[in-house]
Amino acid sequence: MGNDHFMTAAVLSRHGGPDALEVREDWPVPQVGPGQVLVRVSAAALNNTDIWTREGAYGLPGRPDAKAGWRGPVDFPRVQGGDIAGTVGAVGAGVPEDLAGRRVLVDPAFYADGHEDAVPVGLLGSEADGGFATYVAVGADRVHDMSDSPLSDEELAALPVAYGTAMGMLERARIGEGESVLVTGASGGVGFALVQLAVARGARVVALTGGAKAAALREAGAAATISRDADPAGLQRELRAAAPGGLDAVADVAGGPWLERVLPELRDGGRWVIAGAVAGAVVPFDLRRLYLHNLSLIGSSMHTPAHFAELARLARGGALRPRIAAGYRLGDIHDAQAEFRRGTHIGKIVITP
Repeated sequence: MGNDHFMTAAVLSRHGGPDALEVREDWPVPQVGPGQVLVRVSAAALNNTDIWTREGAYGLPGRPDAKAGWRGPVDFPRVQGGDIAGTVGAVGAGVPEDLAGRRVLVDPAFYADGHEDAVPVGLLGSEADGGFATYVAVGADRVHDMSDSPLSDEELAALPVAYGTAMGMLERARIGEGESVLVTGASGGVGFALVQLAVARGARVVALTGGAKAAALREAGAAATISRDADPAGLQRELRAAAPGGLDAVADVAGGPWLERVLPELRDGGRWVIAGAVAGAVVPFDLRRLYLHNLSLIGSSMHTPAHFAELARLARGGALRPRIAAGYRLGDIHDAQAEFRRGTHIGKIVITP
């Protein structure tokens, strides 16, 4: 960086196609406010939310086709990127000096309050500038020290959004050791994280996926894989073979037809936790199946500070190894997003400045 005041950043100027995102070499380095640190980004990863925020795909209450970010209007220009690993380069007022120079993982969430179970109300890259840049300013309370982690910067950057979302789902649905859990969309970013995290806590995972990706999911610890292309009768047969006693839980990132098809396979007292609707947001639903069987339907968006702290603990201990599908330089972010949209990869696509 020839000038200490400017950096490279991928800047979103409006909602739209790839041309709404411009790589700039003259973007100002963010100012560090009180309670903040300046992180030099080592790696940042791609997520669906980057694409959907660019496209304005979230809609507004009562106006599902309105252009908006996940919390409503986006304040342009915006540097996107919620997945950030890097090194603390400078600290703001009120922040311990010894944070400087530390290798860190950044929790990208803004929370409703200071409690450890607070709900997220914003995200770096959406409500504030994120990590598709050389530097990002973040709250000092949002960085987790990774000095001792055996994970690479790229592996660390794969964790926050996808693994944070997966951790939130597993925790909110209380999915634990010995339980049978179906994961939909299992080869996607959050789905693959769900498989790894659920296996790590001793659950028996049945993964719903496209046939070509089944081997990678079994390698990640799934006890069984089921093709999402099976007809309803075939799906039911495969599910009953994979989980003869029924399912304790479903961790769903797809929505669409799966709720209607799979809900009968939940055991009494089972939980269905949902954090996405890529296969369809509006579904037919018989409420009697819910209350007659004491089932729980749980909405889960991102993670709490406690969930993220647990994820950071796993990362420090090397208990998780995210799968890196591809790496790109920041200047090639359009190519990275094009590969991401093709959806043929398994694992995370990572950007390095």
